[in-house]
Amino acid sequence: MKNIGVERKKRIKGEISLPGDKSISHRAIMLGSIAQGKTRVKEFSDCADCRNTLNAFLKLGIEIEDHSQGELTIHGQGLKGLTSAKEIIDVGNSGTTMRLLSGILAGQDFSSTITGDEYLQRRPMKRIILPLREMGAKISSPDDNHPPITIVGQKLHPIDYHSPVASAQVKSCVLLAGLYAKGRTSLTESSPSRDHTERMLKYLNGPIEIKGTAIFIEGVSELEARAITIPGDISSAAFFIITCLLLKNSEIRIKGVGINPTRTGVIDILKKMGADIVIEDVHELCGEPVADLIVKSSNLRGTNIGGALIPRIIDEIPVLAVAATQAEGVTEISNAQELRVKESDRIGNVVSELSKMGASIKEKEDGMVISGGKRLAGSSVNSFSDHRMAMALTIGGLIADGETTINDVACIDTSFPHFMDALNRMVE
Repeated sequence: MKNIGVERKKRIKGEISLPGDKSISHRAIMLGSIAQGKTRVKEFSDCADCRNTLNAFLKLGIEIEDHSQGELTIHGQGLKGLTSAKEIIDVGNSGTTMRLLSGILAGQDFSSTITGDEYLQRRPMKRIILPLREMGAKISSPDDNHPPITIVGQKLHPIDYHSPVASAQVKSCVLLAGLYAKGRTSLTESSPSRDHTERMLKYLNGPIEIKGTAIFIEGVSELEARAITIPGDISSAAFFIITCLLLKNSEIRIKGVGINPTRTGVIDILKKMGADIVIEDVHELCGEPVADLIVKSSNLRGTNIGGALIPRIIDEIPVLAVAATQAEGVTEISNAQELRVKESDRIGNVVSELSKMGASIKEKEDGMVISGGKRLAGSSVNSFSDHRMAMALTIGGLIADGETTINDVACIDTSFPHFMDALNRMVE
């Protein structure tokens, strides 16, 4: 178990380009593998989760050349070109891999079993099992909810599905399965979740239509392979943005970050709290909006966070909680029950660990209440093997008096392997 010590810093400054977006990297491997022809990928995220997706498709018979520096060539074999894995597919900690891959495997001509590490085996899979069964998939798990899951490929039929949770993973699973169903599949969600799957399908000329919160996909015989360049990850950017806001006399530029509207809730919230964030050089890259972010130190004020914003910030809430501890007034986070079933219970764990650092923070069933304006104090805190917890607590340590020890930080490799190196290069 790897631990790190973090001390208070004076400022952060400079320019940074972040690793490719994790969510888009997963989808580039998946859609590149089931497209017909070569897909050249640039700025692929080299994190453990995305490597698990890459390794899963290698096991399913896809040739993928790794040219290093985030460049890959995927030799796509078409929708029905995957071959049966010779062993159980272990996707480690990656819920995205398990849920999206299940949608693809449901329409194949062979059987597969997918498992993951001890943490992934605690995460709910009934949310994808039920719609896939409605489509005719034969899918099972020991308790009908948790991994491992076994999928016996079948001929699928289209459904009209109303998702009870606003989840990009559930939505993407159903849409990917819909490629294998003869006819038109629709999925409606209560509020928009991240839409990288829809954008990439559209970029590959997939038959997808969007009307409000309803998405329609037609079964196809082929997807067109195209080169994909992946923008910087906004979720990774959030840690640098909040560090800059909280440390006095700081200014940074983050280059080439994805600003997909379904992911920029963190920017919207921080601006509402008084953050000085300027967006420059907006352009489109392979169907995704991209820009540079210029961030300066700011005095933040508390706010209410909830409702339709939650799916747009679900990964950033731990570090937003750190920002809220330093904001003037009260910040209340509601409607975030989904945090209970992420890599860890991010509600209970954020409250317990920031409390150890002296934060005034109270737990609610669906969120937390944070009274800001109180300096944090160094302490020994736990990540619970959750990468976003580990990084958020690191940012807490940069603004806390004394030394903070974060226990179990190896998990950071799940999404941002060189996080500490990048941060240490910029802080003083």
